Amino acid sequence: EDGFIVNAILFSSTFSGPYSYLSGVHEYITENSDFDSADEFYFIDVRSLGSPDSCSPSASGLKYDFPKYTFRDLVNFKRQFLAEKFKIKQILGLVAEGVGGFEVLTWACEYPDEMRFIFIVNSSFRMSGYKYILGKAFEYIIDSSEDFYSDTYSSSLSQILVALNTIIFAHSSSKNAFNKMSNHEIDVLLDDFVDEGLFLDVYDFKFRNGCQLEYDVEDKLHIIKAKSLFISTNDNYFNFEDDLLPIKEKINGSIVMSLDSENQDYYFSKEDYAPIGDRIISFLEQFRK
Repeated sequence: EDGFIVNAILFSSTFSGPYSYLSGVHEYITENSDFDSADEFYFIDVRSLGSPDSCSPSASGLKYDFPKYTFRDLVNFKRQFLAEKFKIKQILGLVAEGVGGFEVLTWACEYPDEMRFIFIVNSSFRMSGYKYILGKAFEYIIDSSEDFYSDTYSSSLSQILVALNTIIFAHSSSKNAFNKMSNHEIDVLLDDFVDEGLFLDVYDFKFRNGCQLEYDVEDKLHIIKAKSLFISTNDNYFNFEDDLLPIKEKINGSIVMSLDSENQDYYFSKEDYAPIGDRIISFLEQFRK
């Protein structure tokens, strides 16, 4: 009534859309519910600070001279953008997957009154343990190149991206899924994944990795007021017991679910989306007009 958008849902993506659980579950939701997103929800996807389509080391041309940033900076970047471009005072919901969940949890902890719900798939509240070791490995691999601080983008930096994306691919699905595949099947999927990863920029990767290494909101989770739904579908990189299950005790009223990894394939079938998809539909029902 006052001219402000009040039904906005903001999406924060993972590394690569094609390897996204949410990119498939949305089809199940639309086929099995009467949601009309054009009327009921106003979806916004704002590219994060540090991303090539936004302000980043590669887009700015600053490369290794780009300023260090944190997830709180990423959140404030989006908050300012939404305020200036959409005049949004409060967001209906924040939806995220993977490292996009780091942004959402930071937002919900720092500004708990600015959203009604958060919905996160395959993420965590801190960068620790196995994930932290991988992050340090990424850092060491990049720092091993003598060309990182040169003014030209050499072929050695592209080779570093191949190595980095090969490691990321190893965590893009469950171990059960990979162990069922032949080496030829893995090679085909790996080549596609690495080829897409070559569109990334090593400087963007370096600064985002540094940002992730410092991520930890565990001590602030109790501040979150938004209704919260957390789902685990990949027990490889983000571990259900360590990364999501503890949230149930730390965020009052939160819902935490896990998809049975024994039935998991690299690409989900429609049947795989049913138990989680129905729960998502039920969760969203409470935020309809």
